[in-house]
Amino acid sequence: MKLVVGLGNPGREYKKTRHNIGFNLLDFIANKYNYSFKVDKKFNCELGETSINGEKVIMVKPLSFMNLSGSVVSKVKSFYDIDINDILVIHDDLDMEFGKIRIVYDSSSGGHNGIKNITECLGSQKYTRLKIGISNDKNMDTKDYVLGKFSKDDIKSLGHIYGKLDNIINDFVNMNVDELKQKYNSMNNN
Repeated sequence: MKLVVGLGNPGREYKKTRHNIGFNLLDFIANKYNYSFKVDKKFNCELGETSINGEKVIMVKPLSFMNLSGSVVSKVKSFYDIDINDILVIHDDLDMEFGKIRIVYDSSSGGHNGIKNITECLGSQKYTRLKIGISNDKNMDTKDYVLGKFSKDDIKSLGHIYGKLDNIINDFVNMNVDELKQKYNSMNNN
């Protein structure tokens, strides 16, 4: 069984913000492949389930705020008895150029509070992450920047990026982390 978590903040005001890139990618994939999410109050998340090559895949969008995502991830992991190596977390990265993507495993939070909280709640950083670059505007307060909306041009670019990532869940099921890194980290050169 696999667990795929897209990070973001709940509520309409956060819908097209930079920080919600994990939610947005899961929504894009769900729309493309007709997955659906339902609110699960027990876990405080939107949860979707599918099967890929006979493997059950749980997709989660935590409804706690970003910085408290860890308790949601930990509860879902425990309930479904998912191995930590079978978790993929999708999130924004301020330190990467807009649109760049990177798969990492057993990596520090890099200052991302949502990732810090997940690592703390899981008691380990030995899980896979898909980081999507949102750049950084050093002239703005970081909080204001990450909670700011994407421009229309950025949204067009994101559609292209999401298109390149539309098989990420299938690949996460079918590949080991080194194969994932080789496939997706090399996309930045194309």
